[in-house]
Amino acid sequence: MSGLLARRPALRKSVSATTRPARDGERYGEDYRFLRPEEFEAAAVAGEFLEFAEVHGHRYGTPRAPVEAAIAAGDTVVLEIDVQGARSVREADPSALLIFVEPPSWDVLRARLESRKTDPPEVIEHRLANARAELAAAGDFDHRVVNDDLEGAISQVVRIIEGAE
Repeated sequence: MSGLLARRPALRKSVSATTRPARDGERYGEDYRFLRPEEFEAAAVAGEFLEFAEVHGHRYGTPRAPVEAAIAAGDTVVLEIDVQGARSVREADPSALLIFVEPPSWDVLRARLESRKTDPPEVIEHRLANARAELAAAGDFDHRVVNDDLEGAISQVVRIIEGAE
């Protein structure tokens, strides 16, 4: 995401809310809005999320107000969400542009998850199991980008966004 925003500073990043604990170096409001489960649930019940889902044992959601305010101001907003969230966004706004960013191979995906060293092996296996279903849903998106070369993938996403604006 940071590479995309560096190339297109006019884009607005949506900061998701989550119930998972912050990882080392993550900052509230920059990386995520870290909420206690009861705070998240209250916000969900109040309709404060554009989309929300449980992923990898934690809840994630896109706060509605900042996205709607940015769109009303004429900005293009980028959401970094999973397949469940993308389906919810598409249902709420059929004109939303959905881009599926995928790894070049299963082995590369596993290596990337392991090299982060943020999750124990059982969490990595759970993530990989979820990834199989997500990869199967890639055809539901408007575009697919294979992230085999970061700069190339960012360039492709920029071209897609520029073509849609």
